Amino acid sequence: MKAAVFHKVGDISVDNVADPEIEDPEDIIVKVTSTAICGSDLHIYDGFVPQLKDEVLGHEFMGVVEETGSGVRRVKKGDRVVVPFAIACGHCFFCSQGFHANCMHTNPEHYGPEGDLLKGKGGGLFGYTDLYGGYNGGQAEYVRVPKANAGPKIIPDGLEDEQVLFLTDIFPTGWSAVKWGKVKEGDTVVIFGSGPVGLMAQKSAWLHGAKRVIAVDPLEYRLEKARRVNGVETLDANDEDLMDKIRDLTKGRGADVAIDAVGMEAERSFMEKAKAVINFEKGTMKVIEWCTEAVRRSGIISVVGVYASPYDNFPIHRIFDKGLIMQFGQAQVHMYIDQCFEMVRSGKVVLDDIITHRLPLSKASDAYDMFKHKTDDCVKVVLKPGMD
Repeated sequence: MKAAVFHKVGDISVDNVADPEIEDPEDIIVKVTSTAICGSDLHIYDGFVPQLKDEVLGHEFMGVVEETGSGVRRVKKGDRVVVPFAIACGHCFFCSQGFHANCMHTNPEHYGPEGDLLKGKGGGLFGYTDLYGGYNGGQAEYVRVPKANAGPKIIPDGLEDEQVLFLTDIFPTGWSAVKWGKVKEGDTVVIFGSGPVGLMAQKSAWLHGAKRVIAVDPLEYRLEKARRVNGVETLDANDEDLMDKIRDLTKGRGADVAIDAVGMEAERSFMEKAKAVINFEKGTMKVIEWCTEAVRRSGIISVVGVYASPYDNFPIHRIFDKGLIMQFGQAQVHMYIDQCFEMVRSGKVVLDDIITHRLPLSKASDAYDMFKHKTDDCVKVVLKPGMD
C-alpha cells in the first residue's frame, strides 16, 4: 500500500509499504477514505518530538472497516468509522474514569507515572513516535486499529467524510479546551491561535454560551478565516499593545478564560531561539505567558497546545498572584466524541468550513511543506487516498 512515511526531520515521502495485518484479536483493519495533516504532525516533521526510525504518520483519519479480529464486537466489516487519535483499552484505571489518553495498556515500552522527556509517557497515539507506542498512523491506504472495542465510532449513512473527519482530534480537542476552561453563559474567551484547533475552540466556545470570543494570531489570513467562519473578534499577535487591547475589550479585567491552542511551536524571535538552545528547551512557552497576562484574576487557563520540555522563567509568580486555575493535556476524545458528534448530526456546528486544501495521498510531501510554511493561505489539508 501507499503511505506517508517520516524518515528524518523534514523528510516525508509517500512510499510503498507492507499492508497492515491483524496482530491481536481486538484489532481491525480500516481502509482509509479521508485523513488530515495536524499541527501535531509537525512536531515530528520539525524534530520537536524525536523519532529515530521510519514511521507512517497521521492520527486524524476515518474509513471503512476491511477486516476484524476474532475478539472484535463493537464494529463489523463494512462499517464507516472515525477513530480517536488516542489508543485506549477502555477498562484500565484511567480509561474507566474517562481519561483514555492516559491508558495504562497501549504504550508498554514507554508508559509510566513520570511524564518525563523520554520516559514515563502516556498512552499510545497513532503515528506519534515510538515514545507513544510506535503505532503507524492513518496517512495511508490502510491502517491497523488496535483496541477496536474501545475506540472507533460508527458513522451512519447521510454524513459525508468531511463533516465528521475532525471528530478524530481537533473538534474534541477544541471542545476539551472549552470544557476545561469551564466556559459558561456570558463569558469572554480569548483564544491564542487560529489554526485548526483554535478555530475548533472558537466554535466550541460559542456552543457553550460565550458572550464574546476573541481570536489572537500573527497571520492575517488565519484571522480572516476566524472572522468568516466563526464570527469572532480578532487581534494581531504581533501588536505591541495586544494586552492593553484585550483589557480594553474586557472592562480592564482580562478575559474570563484564556485558551492556548498553539503550544511550543509559536513563532519566535532570534533571541527566543537562542534562549531555547541555551536552556535545552523545545520551542517556546510564550503563549502560556500571554495567557497568564490576558486572563483576569481568578480566571482559568486551558492549554491544549503541545509542550515537550521544561521551561526556564515559567510565570509562576503571576499565576500565584492572580489566583489562576490551569489545566493542560491531551484531549480526552473518547469522553467527548459522542457530544461532539451530536453537535454535527444536529446541525449545531459545521466543521468542514476550515478546510482549505484537498489533495491526493500521493501529494503528502508537498502538503506537509505547504502546511508547515503556511503558503497558499493553508489552514487545513485533507488527504484522499481515493484521489490517487
